[in-house]
Amino acid sequence: MTPLPEEPRGASRTAVLVCQARAVAHGRLAPGRFDDPTAYRLLRAAEREPVDRARDGLRPDEGSQRIFQEILAANAEVLAARTVAIDDAVRERRHPQLVILGAGLDGRAWRMPELAETDVFEVDHPASQTAKRDRVEGGGDLQPTARSVRFVPVDLAVDDLDAALEGAGHRAAAPTTWVWEGVVPYLSRAEAAATARAVGKRSAAGSRLIVSYQRRSLRASAGRLVTQALARLARYADPAGGEPWRSTWRPAALAALLRECGFAVVRDDDQLAIARGLGTRVVHPGALKAGRVAVADAV
Repeated sequence: MTPLPEEPRGASRTAVLVCQARAVAHGRLAPGRFDDPTAYRLLRAAEREPVDRARDGLRPDEGSQRIFQEILAANAEVLAARTVAIDDAVRERRHPQLVILGAGLDGRAWRMPELAETDVFEVDHPASQTAKRDRVEGGGDLQPTARSVRFVPVDLAVDDLDAALEGAGHRAAAPTTWVWEGVVPYLSRAEAAATARAVGKRSAAGSRLIVSYQRRSLRASAGRLVTQALARLARYADPAGGEPWRSTWRPAALAALLRECGFAVVRDDDQLAIARGLGTRVVHPGALKAGRVAVADAV
């Protein structure tokens, strides 16, 4: 049985793996700092099974299940650290608008009470968004904690983000917090730059942009290839199915791009340091070290 069943054509498989990892981490990693009760509810029944085994501390008899459980464990460490860093940055600036770029199966609009006075715009590929909305509607009593949730179908590689947000009711004159999580590596440098420029164009004074990205790391790239190979060996759907990394960034280069778009970076931390700062026991440092979270404010 495959814990990553096929999604609608074009929908992100990686989004499912990320959601599974958050569900594994919930209440277990960085307790009191990391909390995501929505993750499990956004998963389908087959996707929950490996999560249940990991949370129960069971060691599967089947080798393929053990491989996937190890993949989940490494990703849970990454997601706990990254999520805490981003959530903290969102809470620091409580703006009337929050735009989540490449939202995937993000649960912030359903789990953060701090968004009670915030309109949330979820931007994602149309196919991924269709799958997300189906999961939300299947979540029973899953209700937004945000003032409103607006789904904005956009393929960041080809579509006009500025026009799409304008049509969805985003107000460029009002301060906005932007969450750009887990997306930049899947864009070319030109696509990432175009997205940053569109964000800058629609950011009033005081707006904030939070970006997770990958710096160049041979070890991280090799680890990703190994993960894909293990998934195939274990007869699981490739977690990265059709979603290769296309760009990495040096912190200075990303800061320069954001500066051109009207933002000044106020902090930029690697995820390993974030995890250790949370007191989380780090078992998979290689999965964390190349990932970074930058916080930048409009100037």
